[in-house]
Amino acid sequence: MKFIVDAHLPKKLSLLLSWKGYDTLHTLDLPNKNRTKDSEINQISLDEKRVLISKDLDFIESLLISNKPYKLIYVVTGNISNKQLLELFSKNIEKIVDSLENSRLIELTADSIIVKG
Repeated sequence: MKFIVDAHLPKKLSLLLSWKGYDTLHTLDLPNKNRTKDSEINQISLDEKRVLISKDLDFIESLLISNKPYKLIYVVTGNISNKQLLELFSKNIEKIVDSLENSRLIELTADSIIVKG
């Protein structure tokens, strides 16, 4: 599975996922870095079949209206530290990946993984 991590999330998340064996980009890896437009992120997601990981509600709307991005992990953890976020992904990545096999939208909270559709 391939991922693209949005600007609102730390670069360390993309490094963690890469370390776990997943092909992962962060917006900082792109030419326009964290100023990359949502439309460009969506296109990369579609072209390369990358699951977008984001806190940006706009991507849910885009997924529901335009079927972009390819798949989405919507992070709604509230105020947690980057360390806690990395632990959350580290602990749950296999379950998240399994859920994405049959779903296009996953909501990740501090306490649960909610498969939306």
